[in-house]
Amino acid sequence: MGRVVACLALIAAVAAWPGTPAAGDAADQAAIIAVIRAQLDAFRRDAAAEAFAYASPSIQRAFRTPDAFMAMVRGGYRPAYRPRSVDFLDLVTTSGGLTQRVLFVGPDGAPVVAHYHMQRQPDGSWRIDGVTLYDSSQPV
Repeated sequence: MGRVVACLALIAAVAAWPGTPAAGDAADQAAIIAVIRAQLDAFRRDAAAEAFAYASPSIQRAFRTPDAFMAMVRGGYRPAYRPRSVDFLDLVTTSGGLTQRVLFVGPDGAPVVAHYHMQRQPDGSWRIDGVTLYDSSQPV
């Protein structure tokens, strides 16, 4: 019995480890990808209010206005703002929840991996709660 409990504890610890693939959440991943695609489309059209609507409430409070949000995106997230290409990678479970990894080739031709930190809303929908960009040559 002790071995079974230890084995279950080990499985639970591995499942909670940062970067662990999310188990069987195809519906969540599809919904998350749809949100990210919609925001990328809004960026492409410079539709600030629409892009801002896909951000979590905490991100909206931090930037206050769609224009301030878009200024931040244009200045610090060029690969997502004007990507040459977009490739959705895996959905992983981190200590903060679900993170969708996305490979962008930016306007300068440089590949970057973006981690989209997602937040489930009380109504069950998903919003983007932050994005971290990594040089694609670095392990993440």
